[in-house]
Amino acid sequence: MAWIDKMKQFFTIYSILLSLLLFSCERNKNPGADSDLKIAVIPKGTTHEFWKMGEAGAKKAGKELGIEIIWKGPQKESDRAGQIKVVENFITQGVNGIALAPLDDKALVRPVSEAKSAGIKVAVWDSGLDESAGDSVISNVMTDNYAAGQACGKRLAKLMNNSGKVLMLRHEVNHDSTTNREEGFLDGIKKTAPNIQFLSIDQRGGVSIDEAMKVSENLLNQFGDSVQGIFTPNESTTQGMLRALDQAGLSGKVPFVGFDTNEALIKALKEKKIAALAVQDPFKMGYIAVKNIVSSIKEQPFEENVDTGAVLLDLENLESEEVQKLINPTDK
Repeated sequence: MAWIDKMKQFFTIYSILLSLLLFSCERNKNPGADSDLKIAVIPKGTTHEFWKMGEAGAKKAGKELGIEIIWKGPQKESDRAGQIKVVENFITQGVNGIALAPLDDKALVRPVSEAKSAGIKVAVWDSGLDESAGDSVISNVMTDNYAAGQACGKRLAKLMNNSGKVLMLRHEVNHDSTTNREEGFLDGIKKTAPNIQFLSIDQRGGVSIDEAMKVSENLLNQFGDSVQGIFTPNESTTQGMLRALDQAGLSGKVPFVGFDTNEALIKALKEKKIAALAVQDPFKMGYIAVKNIVSSIKEQPFEENVDTGAVLLDLENLESEEVQKLINPTDK
């Protein structure tokens, strides 16, 4: 009887060990089925409110999926080398996926291609990469920036009664998102009101509010007496231009359409210093980018190209449910 009891114990232990071995093998075959996944989420910068909303969306997706989200990016949106280094470090760490908002559509192609070679799934959000990236990117999650820029152009033309002189302060070179907004804006103006004249469309505000304010001051010193409409394509250029208009005593006197939101810009809208703001959904961008990466790892279906939409915010729709969800993403 003792011999039989020992055999039973042996087979019990053997069965347990075999089950653990099979479970381990199954996890290795399907890494997306466990909670060990690590997804790195890399913004263009870390200072603007826009990127903080993207972080909130990514972390919500991570919480729902039970995976680890690692948020890290360069402080300034001009630090190409810094963002490249962040990507390379995550490749070395062996993360399972990278959700990247590339601050240069060409400079980030090489590290993204290296990530693919290392078996890391990469989704881009907010901005795209140059076509030379090929199939290194599994998903593009962003605003239709050209269409949003067109809508801004049409709105500003309407505010100017389809005539007058306009200036546009550009953002930074090789930023796919803002470049498309700028070109879309110009197209929207030309198609809607071909008689509108462009005072300046080639000056760049850089990546900080202070930089944008200095360039804006120079433009207003040069064109302040004749400008009848203004467009800016992102949060920093919009806030920099707003400060320059305040300094020049022109706030509220010139139709001004900007891009993105924060508390200061919403306040300026309420005070009629800004006529309209194009509002994106960075929360949704971060959320879907993470979801799509995990779906790709698990070999589940997902939408490769996602337009997260944009709304032109003004005093008429400020309190609407749609706009409030965009402004307060944590309520989603």
